[in-house]
Amino acid sequence: MIVKEIKKNVYGIMVNDWDRRLFDELIPLPDGTTYNAYFIKDKKNVLIDTADPRKTEKFMGIIKEISGGKIDYIISHHAEQDHSGSIPAVLSAFPAAKIITGEKGAVLLNKLLLTAEDRVLTIKYEDEINIGERTLKFYSTPWVHWPETIITYSPQDRVLFTCDLFGTHLATSNFYSSDYKVYSAAKRYYAEIMMPFRNHIRKHLDLIEGLDIEIIAPSHGLAHSNPEFIINAYRDWTADNVKNEVVVPYVSMHGSIDRMVDYFTDALIKREIAVKPFNLTVTDTGELAMALVDAATLVLGTPAVLGGPHPSALYATYLFKILRPKTRFASVIGSFGWGSNMLKIITDMLPSEIGIIEPVIVNGYPRQEDFNSLEKLADNILNKHRELK
Repeated sequence: MIVKEIKKNVYGIMVNDWDRRLFDELIPLPDGTTYNAYFIKDKKNVLIDTADPRKTEKFMGIIKEISGGKIDYIISHHAEQDHSGSIPAVLSAFPAAKIITGEKGAVLLNKLLLTAEDRVLTIKYEDEINIGERTLKFYSTPWVHWPETIITYSPQDRVLFTCDLFGTHLATSNFYSSDYKVYSAAKRYYAEIMMPFRNHIRKHLDLIEGLDIEIIAPSHGLAHSNPEFIINAYRDWTADNVKNEVVVPYVSMHGSIDRMVDYFTDALIKREIAVKPFNLTVTDTGELAMALVDAATLVLGTPAVLGGPHPSALYATYLFKILRPKTRFASVIGSFGWGSNMLKIITDMLPSEIGIIEPVIVNGYPRQEDFNSLEKLADNILNKHRELK
């Protein structure tokens, strides 16, 4: 637990979850995570977000100490339980406290936490509240990464409280980020959580860049005392331009796909195309998601299993579909024994705007003519990438 005064009478409360290794039973957390809340002491005391229910007891110990026994408002940016989960405990301990959230947030809090309607004040886009020496301003930022998300700006402090936006899943003994250290963790977080909503985020970046900000205070991981660094990183990740890179998620049962992917990887390298192969039996899906942020092309490698793709390859295809990276092209490297419908199953799952490059499907173990086809596939990818420049 870290409690730090980031501005006069503005406190960051960082609750570390050092040992958590999975989020939403889906997202790997190799470095744990934090649940960040913020507390503003003024004529009206304001708590911004809370902590995951698994940390409620520890969180409440700090809140009771730092609040001086008084909380007037609890700002709920996002109803997901890792931020809202301790709200019921706060409401119970501070009977006069009211929740401030958007209209959609109020509905979700009622559904998820059974909050009483008379404890909630709803705000709209660009509404303001005066709490004494400060006026807090609210902005609606839907789909980062739920539809109800809002953010809060304190112009007097030049602090922007962004909830999930600009976060990192990174348990830490520091409060502020070192740019070179946070970049990879922030990119992983973006890839796993924010990437499907990059078009929405681009619009929100325009709003944020119009504010005078000294500190960006997210709800996970490190705060950013150099806002331009993380904003510029998000500008790059959400832009439409892709890089001369190929991501190759693959699985092999009897060696055919292993051999083909190994050959194909070398063929791409000879053409000065960056390539990132991922063996799906051991791959960290977060690393795979990170690789997809910038890559121009996806090539999926799979054997046939009962006529269709290997389940691991099918999962990778579904992951690609829901993450919606800006990848422009896709292809398949496949191997089958007596028959297969793998290609149709995979291509039917891919987004319609993805350009399909002629795949290489082999009956059994690859022969010289199959390696020649892989050379042709590498040439086709090279030409497609050149057309993007």
